[in-house]
Amino acid sequence: MSKEAEQPSGLDRRPRLSREDVLRAAVDFADHDGITGLSMRKLAERLGVEAMSLYHHVANKAAILDGMVDVVFSEMELPAVDSGWREAMEDRAASARRVLLQHPWALGLMESRRNPGAATLRHHDAVIGCLRRAGFTIGGAAHAFSLIDSYVYGFLLQELNLPFSGEPDLSEMGESMLGGMPVDEFPYLTEMITQHAMRPGYAFADEFGIGLVIVLDGVEGILRATPDPSADQRGGAPVGHRS
Repeated sequence: MSKEAEQPSGLDRRPRLSREDVLRAAVDFADHDGITGLSMRKLAERLGVEAMSLYHHVANKAAILDGMVDVVFSEMELPAVDSGWREAMEDRAASARRVLLQHPWALGLMESRRNPGAATLRHHDAVIGCLRRAGFTIGGAAHAFSLIDSYVYGFLLQELNLPFSGEPDLSEMGESMLGGMPVDEFPYLTEMITQHAMRPGYAFADEFGIGLVIVLDGVEGILRATPDPSADQRGGAPVGHRS
């Protein structure tokens, strides 16, 4: 056998890619370097291939962004079918927060894509289905979904942009604020800083669960105000609906 036959061709030595490989690499790039610097060329460099080879798996950068969002949604827990709607929404909100803290770049893309993937569609359908089975009207489910997501995304936006990363930083910032402002002119802000934010053990992240309870109390009010007469209150789907 000749030496040429023993050696694999250059084509054989190239890494074999799948669409999932490309999207996972894009997510990893955004996690470490941010979304603004992502390009087909840089993604190809990270994968060790020519940029043109990416087009066998994704049409363009927009398709990559669509797929990246779908990857993020695939990592979120779906509402459990055997749980009550409130418990399911609590678990789903907590899961969404965990995932988005791992992929902070995704927050600005989550609801902006026009070509949602299968995981995105599955996630939204599961949330709506959970609310509908619980007795929410179609309009009530829309209100509830919007309210919960607005709270989760809004809290994360604030959490990701805080100028401190933990209790020591927060304490230092509080001391700096108190030292730089006339506390007698801002008595309520001073009270909040000294008696709440600077107390030992305080963590801004703890506010998430407390606020979520308040939000879900409001959502429950939507259900009580406009129950769906066609819904099976024992947890079944509305009459005429088939999953």
